[in-house]
Amino acid sequence: MPAYTETLPRVPESVLRARNLVDLSLSAWGVHDDQGAAKLVVSELVANTVQHARRSSFRVTVTWLGDNRVRVAVVDLSRTHPVRRSAGSDDESGRGLDIVDALSRGQWGVDSMRWGKRVRADLVFEETTGE
Repeated sequence: MPAYTETLPRVPESVLRARNLVDLSLSAWGVHDDQGAAKLVVSELVANTVQHARRSSFRVTVTWLGDNRVRVAVVDLSRTHPVRRSAGSDDESGRGLDIVDALSRGQWGVDSMRWGKRVRADLVFEETTGE
């Protein structure tokens, strides 16, 4: 499966670099549908990694799955899985995984690895050329 991937430093500025990787990937595959959903998903996954993971870097991968589907994944070296929280109306955080769940239509999850984890979300696009 075709994929674009990049190792990024675990700093807040990496959110923009991850969004750019998503934009590049989707454009290369002819995804003309709303790219904003994929960029928001990667933003949430990277923000969680920057805030909670260990080590100084992580890896972002955007994979063309076929059938107008794309997987956005973030791999880090922490074995601690993300937890969905119930955010109150005044809370400034705690909604990220709810956003990922909504935009991926529940098609997201965590894969444990010997040395860490991969958090992934699959997105379906209505209009692509699938190049």
